[in-house]
Amino acid sequence: MKVKEIMSKNIASVKSDDTVEKAAQMMKQYDVGSIPVCRENSVVGIVTDRDITLRSAAEGCDTKQQKVSEIMSANPVVGDPEMDVDDAARIMSEKQIRRLPIVQNNSLVGYVALGDISVEPALKEDAAEALSDISQPGHNQFS
Repeated sequence: MKVKEIMSKNIASVKSDDTVEKAAQMMKQYDVGSIPVCRENSVVGIVTDRDITLRSAAEGCDTKQQKVSEIMSANPVVGDPEMDVDDAARIMSEKQIRRLPIVQNNSLVGYVALGDISVEPALKEDAAEALSDISQPGHNQFS
């Protein structure tokens, strides 16, 4: 099965010079835990609810002033819509990430979350293995 068959295609994104508050509001609006950070349509980073909590709120920063670029994880790992879902799950497992931006011709075209993989009956084992590896103690690039 190809990533393009299970990826979410309607993706919200923020710019690196948007405020942390705007990123948090978008997460609330779209009920997501991470948002790609784009320059034009090219993915330059990822900002997560965990980034906002640990790198902004816990540090006492003003989310109305602080820029996403100050807390995002830059140069994220990305996938391709034509890659096999097994490969996406392997990448997510190896990099200990739960979400993978999908890029084609340097443009964001989708997003695959571990949950997208786990709802496919044929892929449940891949999702369980990836989650097991992601949940191991260690350094997560971004959650």
